[in-house]
Amino acid sequence: QVQLVESGGGLVQTGDSLILSCAASGRTFSRYAMAWFRQAPGKERERVARISTLVITTYTESVKGRFNITRDNAKNTVYLQMNSLRPEDTAVYYCAARTMDSREYNYWGQGTQVTVSS
Repeated sequence: QVQLVESGGGLVQTGDSLILSCAASGRTFSRYAMAWFRQAPGKERERVARISTLVITTYTESVKGRFNITRDNAKNTVYLQMNSLRPEDTAVYYCAARTMDSREYNYWGQGTQVTVSS
C-alpha cells in the first residue's frame, strides 16, 4: 500500500509560480513511476507531467517550458514546479504513483487545489 500526500496548492495571480509536493510512503519509492494529473471543473482529468524511475520526464503540451517535474528518492517526494501560471491552469492537482506490478497509475493522493486569478 502506498500513501500519497500532496501539498503546496493555493491561490495565485497570473504569472506567479507555485511548487507542489507529494510525499509518498513506502520503502521502494525509487521504483515507482510518478505523475501529476489535474482536473478542472467540468473537464476530464489530464496528465500534466510524469517522471519515470530513470528520471525521464514528459509533459502535456500546454505546460511545456513552464512546469518542471522532479523527484527526490531520498525524501520519497515528487515535486511540480509551476511557473508563469495562467487562469487555465486552475484545477485540482493530483499526485499518482505506478508501482512495478501495474500498468496504470494505481495510487492517488487526495488532491490539492490550485487557483490562478486573472
